[in-house]
Amino acid sequence: MMIPSTLGRYLARSYLINFLFFLLALLSIVYLFDTVELIRRANKRADIPLALILQMGFLKLPQVGQLIVPFAILFSAMFTFWQLNRRHELVVVRAAGLSVWQFLIPFLGIALAAGILQVGMINPVGALFVGKFKQMEHAHLSRDKSQISIFKEGLWLRQPLSDDGYVILHAASFQQRDWTLNKVFALFFDQEDRWTGRIDADTATLKKGQWAFKEAILHSPESGSLPEKKDIHILPTTLTTSDIENSFSSPDTMSFWRLPGYIRTLEETGFDPSRLRIHYQSLLAQPLLFLSMIILAATVSLGPPRRGGGITLMGMGVLIGFSIFFLSSFLQALGASHQIPVALAAWSPALISFLLGLSVMMTLEDG
Repeated sequence: MMIPSTLGRYLARSYLINFLFFLLALLSIVYLFDTVELIRRANKRADIPLALILQMGFLKLPQVGQLIVPFAILFSAMFTFWQLNRRHELVVVRAAGLSVWQFLIPFLGIALAAGILQVGMINPVGALFVGKFKQMEHAHLSRDKSQISIFKEGLWLRQPLSDDGYVILHAASFQQRDWTLNKVFALFFDQEDRWTGRIDADTATLKKGQWAFKEAILHSPESGSLPEKKDIHILPTTLTTSDIENSFSSPDTMSFWRLPGYIRTLEETGFDPSRLRIHYQSLLAQPLLFLSMIILAATVSLGPPRRGGGITLMGMGVLIGFSIFFLSSFLQALGASHQIPVALAAWSPALISFLLGLSVMMTLEDG
């Protein structure tokens, strides 16, 4: 027996309205706190207008916003079930001969559509927003002039010099174990973008506060000057190993559709792409996670309404949501440190939540 179309549309509309309400409410709270934090950071700079801060807060919103969508799915489903229970509409639905699995179909359909939409469209658009936010933060708040990029032909790195000039380094590959660049050249420029020198070396190793070039050949723009060879040449730097790691391991600015190619590029260059692999697999698991949120919400919300049940329901929802969030973060950390396989780290939270909800529902419901 299929659910009647009129009833299905009514349940889907009720849940969709509640979902959008909870999502906008959570996004508003996130935007408020992010904007306050940006204002606090901007107080150290007198040349940053409030309009720019508000724009940066909006651009940063997808960074945390995509993390709270499962919470919105969960809380809105619990609230919708509570509303239907309180109005005794679920009693009427069950009296009409419909099982819990049948009237869950509209909820599951919306959750599945939301998961596919987030992975295929919202994530790429959010990556563009977050990338723009990173650029504005880099230009206005951090004032850090170092830039790091990676392409198929290798690593490109720009860092300032103490004399107000800058240097651009290129390496064909990278050994992350000892932080060594291979087949390196460095181009030096002054503050007016005039070339002032070049270094070619077999390797350059990042140590504390310096690049150590081995078997270096120094070139000067002066006419008639011969290249100078050095066994070791030291170039001061403010970059650290964490700066380089964070530049390539942060998945917020990378679209879902570009992740596979970028992961291959990191592997060819010598970087560890484990965090990006976990992020990619976690995005693939998003629709299943959203479905599990609906089933978990149903397991704790479909009982008969009781006095004080709203507070209890809210507490259970918060507990379920943060338990899944903690489990996901913990497993992803284990995966990034190569303690467990990437697929296990990415898919386990969704699979565990889905199977747990199914087992509880099959135990409590008789049809």
